Amino acid sequence: MSKSPEEEHSQKAFGWAARDASGVLSPFNFSRRANGDDDVTLKILYCGVCHSDLHLIKNEWGFSIFPMVPGHEIVGIVTEVGKKVTKFKVGDKAGVGCLVGSCRACPSCDQHGESYCPKMILTYSAIYHDGTPTYGGYSDMIVVDEHFVVCFPENLPLDGGAPLLCAGITVYSPMKYFGLSEPGTHLGVVGLGGLGHMAVKFAKAFGLKVTVISTSPSKEEEAVERLGADSFLVSRDPKQMEAAKGTLDGIIDTVSAVHPLLPLIDLLKSHGKLIMVGAPEKPLELPVFPLLMGRKIVAGTSFGGMKETQEMIDFAAKHNVTADIEVIPMDYISTAMERLVKADIRYRFVIDIGNTLKSPNGNVQV
Repeated sequence: MSKSPEEEHSQKAFGWAARDASGVLSPFNFSRRANGDDDVTLKILYCGVCHSDLHLIKNEWGFSIFPMVPGHEIVGIVTEVGKKVTKFKVGDKAGVGCLVGSCRACPSCDQHGESYCPKMILTYSAIYHDGTPTYGGYSDMIVVDEHFVVCFPENLPLDGGAPLLCAGITVYSPMKYFGLSEPGTHLGVVGLGGLGHMAVKFAKAFGLKVTVISTSPSKEEEAVERLGADSFLVSRDPKQMEAAKGTLDGIIDTVSAVHPLLPLIDLLKSHGKLIMVGAPEKPLELPVFPLLMGRKIVAGTSFGGMKETQEMIDFAAKHNVTADIEVIPMDYISTAMERLVKADIRYRFVIDIGNTLKSPNGNVQV
């Protein structure tokens, strides 16, 4: 007979979990494995709320494992290290992103692309090497193999830095991989949400010319005046879109809703690249002829591997790139999820785990 979540491992843990696809989150007692020779234990202080969390607690992608403790934008303080650990010591600031394991032997892993490993293990809603479920960062602590833990520079704030571990790397990675990070490159960013605002910030830090593309004219002032975009296109305005045809070297498309691709492809110069990082639930229509005539590329990309994630965090610290956040208490999470559905957030919720995660007896976790 399988063990209960509280009995699977030796260390008691506490967090908030969804028990089923209703997506309702509530307090949850479970357990973490003992810190092994290669492991790092973190006391979690902050955890970002990703749109993926919302999809997964409702099983909208069809592979959710319940009970589920969400959260893969995890930052905190190292409280224990294994005897083989070399990168961390007790007291260090550190983070855990979207994955906690991979095979470490396939071509993707060999090329620092653990996020594309066929045996990649997600931070939550996955099965770990030992056969037990993984649980995420809406919790008091986590134990992770050193290889999948990121060093946080001292000058990078933990709360504003937490969303970099998903939203940040998801847009940083395609800019680097597809050659869209060279100064002077003209980059379009579709959608100005959690991913989109990070894309604008990293693009400006790289020295790019940035055009934000949105269905909402009301976002122009925010995009240009506050986030520093160079220009703004209303995608529903045929005159604006026509005037901008053939002007962009690349586009990062962060939109997860079904939307037409042809208008975006038309914005690209010859040899331009449209990179999809949003995940619409239904297939999009892809017109091939304009790709042929312009030698244009439509590609998809996930979050980056561990080497690139560390590189991104170091770059963010050097250039003062952080997410725009609203810090919330743990017991606000249901309301936060309701607001996330309505895109009522600029631009990322971050849970103050360290000060607000209360155990069943009402005490804040220490």
